[in-house]
Amino acid sequence: MNNEIEPELRRAVSENEAHRQKAVSDRVEQEANLPDEEEAVREASHLSAKLVYQVVRREGDEELRRPNSSLFWSGIAAGVCISFSVIGEGLFKTYLPETTWLPLLESLGYTFGFLIVIIGRMQLFTENTLTTVLPLFARPSFYNLWCVARLWGIVLGANVIGCFIAAAFIAYMPTFEPEMLASITEISKHATENSAWIGFAKAVPAGLLIAALVWMLAAGEQENFFIIILMTWLIAAGGFTHIIAGSVEMGFLILTGELGLFAGIFGFFIPVFLGNVVGGTLVFGLITWGQVREEVRDASDASKNGTKSR
Repeated sequence: MNNEIEPELRRAVSENEAHRQKAVSDRVEQEANLPDEEEAVREASHLSAKLVYQVVRREGDEELRRPNSSLFWSGIAAGVCISFSVIGEGLFKTYLPETTWLPLLESLGYTFGFLIVIIGRMQLFTENTLTTVLPLFARPSFYNLWCVARLWGIVLGANVIGCFIAAAFIAYMPTFEPEMLASITEISKHATENSAWIGFAKAVPAGLLIAALVWMLAAGEQENFFIIILMTWLIAAGGFTHIIAGSVEMGFLILTGELGLFAGIFGFFIPVFLGNVVGGTLVFGLITWGQVREEVRDASDASKNGTKSR
C-alpha cells in the first residue's frame, strides 16, 4: 500500500512546488514592472479557452431565460435585416464588370446583413447552435433540452418569417431596377440549385464558421467588425450555404415562381438546416466543450469542496 501511495505523494509535492515557484516568479515579475507596463501586459493577454467558454455559456443562459415575445420579435428583425446580404451581393453583381475575380468581391456584399444583425444583437438562429447548447452540455437534463428546443423553434420560425417579409418586399415593391432583380434571381438560383446532399455538405462549414465567429467575438478582441466581415465573407466566397440568408433567396424564388414550395423545403431548407446544426453544434460545439470540459469540472469540484469545508 505504501509503495502505491508514495509516488502519488511525490507527484503532489512536485505539483505544489511548481505552482509555488510560478506564483513567486509572477509576483517578482509584477513587482519589477512599472504600473504602465503591467497594465500593458494585462491588456495584451488573451482570454483562456475556459474563460471564453464561460462568456459564451453565460450568454446562452441569458438567452434561454428571455421571454418568448422578445425572442420572436428579435428573430423577425434578424430575418428582415439579413436580406441585406442578398441585396449587397446583388449590388456588386449588377454594377461591377464581369471578371474572374468578381465572385470574391461580390462575396463582400454578403457580409452586410450579418454586420447589421450581429452588431445589432438580433436573434440569428445559427448563432444559437453554439451559444445555447453550451449550457446544455454543462448541465444535461430534459428541462435544459426543452429550453434549447423552445428557443430554437421560436428563433428559427421568426427568422424565416422575417426572411419571407424581406423577400416579398424585394419581389413586389418597385424598389429595385430590373437589372438588380435579375442579379438577385441569379444569386438565389445559384444558392438553392444544389441537390439535398450537396446542400447539406455545403452547410456544415457555414455552421462551423458562424459558431467560430461567436467564439471569437466572446474572446473580447477589439477587431469585431473585421472578424464578422472575414468569417461571413468566407461563407459566401467558399460557396457555403446558410439557412437564414439562404431563406431570403429561397423565399424570393418561391414568391416569384422560380422555385416550387416542395423543392424549396425538402431540397434546400431541411438539408441546409441540418448541415448548419451539424457544423455549429456537433462539430464546433462538441470540440469546444471537449477542450474545456476537464477544467470546468475541476473548477466545479473545487467550488463544491470549498463550500463543504466552510
